[in-house]
Amino acid sequence: MSTFEFFLGYAIMVTMTANWTIDIQVDPGYRRLLKVRRLRQIAVAVLAAEAVKPGAKLSLVLTNDDTVKELNRKYRGQDKTTDVLAFPLGEDSAAFVSPPRAAAHLGEVVISYPQASRQAKEAGHTLEKELALLIVHGVLHILGYDHQRAAQGQRMRAREQAILGQIFD
Repeated sequence: MSTFEFFLGYAIMVTMTANWTIDIQVDPGYRRLLKVRRLRQIAVAVLAAEAVKPGAKLSLVLTNDDTVKELNRKYRGQDKTTDVLAFPLGEDSAAFVSPPRAAAHLGEVVISYPQASRQAKEAGHTLEKELALLIVHGVLHILGYDHQRAAQGQRMRAREQAILGQIFD
C-alpha cells in the first residue's frame, strides 16, 4: 500500500510492504524523471536479501547536488558533492530515539540525482542501473557494511553484485 504526502515541495511516497515501510522523498525537479515504484522495489530487494527484520523502516531521498554537498560537508567534513550518503539509525544510534514498541528506523539513504546521472553516462549504463547500485550501496551501509579496509570493501562489493544480479535477472 502506498500513499503520497507533500512536505516542503517534496513528494513523499510512503510504502508499506508486507515486511517493511519505505519512505521515498523525491526533489520536485526530478519527480517526473523517476519511477518511484522501481526505487521501492530495489530497496525492498536489498532488505530481503539481507534478511532484515520485518517491520523496519527505511528512508530514501533523491535530491540535488547542492543538498548532498551540504550534507556531506556538515556530516562528513567534505565540502563536495557525492553520489550517495547513508545515515544509519540502528539500535546503537543515540541521535534518534524511537518511541517504545515502534518499528526500527534503519536510517536514511540520500542520493544526488545529477551525480547519479553523470555516473551512469560515464559508466555507459542506464540511470536505472546506476540508481540501483547507489540504493544497494547506501542500504548496505545502513546495515553495517563498509569499505574503509580492503577486506571490508571486497565483502561489500560482493554483496552489491549479488543483490544487483538478483534485481536485474
